[in-house]
Amino acid sequence: MENKEIISKVNDFLIDEFELEEDQLIPTASLKETLEIDSLDYVDLVVIIERNFGFKVKGEDFATIKSLQDFYDYIISRANSN
Repeated sequence: MENKEIISKVNDFLIDEFELEEDQLIPTASLKETLEIDSLDYVDLVVIIERNFGFKVKGEDFATIKSLQDFYDYIISRANSN
């Protein structure tokens, strides 16, 4: 899967599942502060990632993910290693 396709898919589910606006989805946006994704949302993110990209996510994987770009990079890395 191409990086642009992964990013588009991520943006689509963030908009659909978390009711975010497309203009909020900038790479430097903080998941917690800017996008207001809280700990309960992370559980939903794990399920959505596993369903859409076919790999298992560990809770500790999110420890280093701060920005939307970090999130993109994580999914791209994991999706391309499967």
